[in-house]
Amino acid sequence: MKEKTWIDDVDRSLYDFRYGYDDEHYYKVNEGLTPEIVETISREKDDPAWMREFRLKCLDLYYKHRLPNWGPSLDGLNMDNIVTYVRPNSKMTAKWEEVPAEIKETFEKLGIPQAERDSLAGVGAQYDSELVYHNMKAEVAEKGVIYSDLESAMKGEYADMIEEHFMKLLTPYDHKFMALHGAVWSGGSFVYVPKGVKVEIPLQSYFRLNAPGAGQFEHTLIIVDEGADLHFIEGCSAPKYNIANLHAGAVELFVAKNARLRYSTIENWSKNMYNLNSKRALVEEGGRMEFVSGSFGSHVSYLYPMTILKGDRSSLEYTGITFAGEGQNLDTGMKVVHIGRDTKSIVSSKGISKSGGTSTFRSSVEIRNTAKNAKSTVDCASLMLDDISRSDTIPVMDVRTQDADVGHEAKIGRISDDSIFYLMSRGMSEEEARAMIVSGFADNVSKELPLEYAIEMNNLIRLEMVGSIG
Repeated sequence: MKEKTWIDDVDRSLYDFRYGYDDEHYYKVNEGLTPEIVETISREKDDPAWMREFRLKCLDLYYKHRLPNWGPSLDGLNMDNIVTYVRPNSKMTAKWEEVPAEIKETFEKLGIPQAERDSLAGVGAQYDSELVYHNMKAEVAEKGVIYSDLESAMKGEYADMIEEHFMKLLTPYDHKFMALHGAVWSGGSFVYVPKGVKVEIPLQSYFRLNAPGAGQFEHTLIIVDEGADLHFIEGCSAPKYNIANLHAGAVELFVAKNARLRYSTIENWSKNMYNLNSKRALVEEGGRMEFVSGSFGSHVSYLYPMTILKGDRSSLEYTGITFAGEGQNLDTGMKVVHIGRDTKSIVSSKGISKSGGTSTFRSSVEIRNTAKNAKSTVDCASLMLDDISRSDTIPVMDVRTQDADVGHEAKIGRISDDSIFYLMSRGMSEEEARAMIVSGFADNVSKELPLEYAIEMNNLIRLEMVGSIG
């Protein structure tokens, strides 16, 4: 009898459905990480010569890097057991009816086609290592906006732009898992918004990792040109297995002079996932970067979006929430580097932990000596729902000029018995009362999201709160 590899988890039924794999419908490389596997992936992707050389260089750097000696343990992650490339035997299409039936059913259950019809200007849907669907509304394309899968763009009109920007913000020298990403990356999105163009409706990419024991390494590259404006949304989910899965994607964001980019993400990985994702933005003069982040899944997370405020009067606004439940150690936060004059960063983070989960918030604020009149405010609040959970705040501030205004505030608390009693006196059960208080605690994040994603986030909170009494 074949060993069962998935774990029942009724609370996540909306996200936890799964399909089997067979050689007829899916292709995958062998487990592990070798030069031969990297070369196979490169052939599968039909890489240009510079990319093939880059992948092998990254692999060499991967072997030289050490694992982090801080943060949550990665002992349960063994790259010898990870499949780095899995794809369905189907081609990417812009016609929903041409997507294979079980993949289409997956995204329909997750609400992707409905979201596209109702509120999105364009959608990319990735299944394991490859995009299977990509489409953009004609009125957006007519403005000159480019939104495509990264591999196609790398071989077309924008090939030089991609070579110029690819892994220049996030480099394989940064850390071990960024070198791994450079070696085996697959899938992801390329967005270019021309000068002065304002995209009124969000674009979205959604990533679904369905294969057990696999990794997903998508790369997102977004360039918002001078005076342009874009809201880009990424979502992700995966079913739960009793073997480790790995997510080591990369997001590189370039915000030109007087441009604005809002990047929103709801990460809903399953609780056998090691989420080692990296995100970095470079903001030029007068540009504005906005991060809105919700992290609800994974067994272990290392996630610290970084923004470099290079240009004068550039700014960052970061709003995030993390929810760590049983068996989860979520180490998240943000980094900001002030280089230009009159730069500004505002950070608001919420952390929730229950059932023995650990939530850690790390902030790093660096103000260079060139950043005269810089202003930075970091506000983080933590809510522990029981006496066996843990919440930590680890701020770092490196200020190299006296002409700066820097502040940090941290609060840790518990749900008040009086608040629970009040809501129960109004007819709520204790579980409903706790869920409402937690949703209110997360309100500053949900109100920054489009309505349908705020609903999803609140739904995830309710799912996590089931059985939280005790």
